[in-house]
Amino acid sequence: MLHAIRQDFQAVFDRDPAATSKLEVLLTYAGFHALMAYRVAHWLKSYGIPFIPRAISQVARWLTGIEIHPSARIGTGFFIDHGMGVVIGETAEIGDYVTLFQGVTLGGTGKERGKRHPTLGNHVVVGAGAKILGGITIGDNVKIGANSVVLKSVAANSTVIGVPARVIKTQGERLPDATMDHINLPDPISDRFLALEQELIELRKKLENPDDPSSH
Repeated sequence: MLHAIRQDFQAVFDRDPAATSKLEVLLTYAGFHALMAYRVAHWLKSYGIPFIPRAISQVARWLTGIEIHPSARIGTGFFIDHGMGVVIGETAEIGDYVTLFQGVTLGGTGKERGKRHPTLGNHVVVGAGAKILGGITIGDNVKIGANSVVLKSVAANSTVIGVPARVIKTQGERLPDATMDHINLPDPISDRFLALEQELIELRKKLENPDDPSSH
């Protein structure tokens, strides 16, 4: 547990340029506070201790705005940026060096039992407000755009955006561990509209100037 906390602490400095001192992170970073509470609660839960792990998670939720179920499984080097509104469900599994931004939900889709929350691979980045729902699998090095709603499994090395989320890049170069250019994610629908608009312009030219060789 202590090793995992040290890795989580270092992850803050690796991925947040605003982190300027160890004391600042220890005293003011809600995401790190919530994660420390989770580590303790999960450790107690693993020894079969009742009630206390859940109580710890609820106190952490009240103090930080971040809810992590004690039974969730989270790897090392985990980073929650800002964090308000993050929810991680009971059967969620998260790999190593994963980054979540504020408002992310790793939730279920109903009252199903068993594995009902998502599994995230290593080096996954989930944008602000994104919802990943159900017992699906998100592969290694996946980027999920802000406010996306992911309802189906995503292959490794992919980028997904939209509601419902769709893959816009797959099997490309390995994605950076902890960064996402949220404002420059490609939009295939917009690109298609632009292509159709250009085709309409060309057709209009041909109709208006049927004898102009340049329009053919």
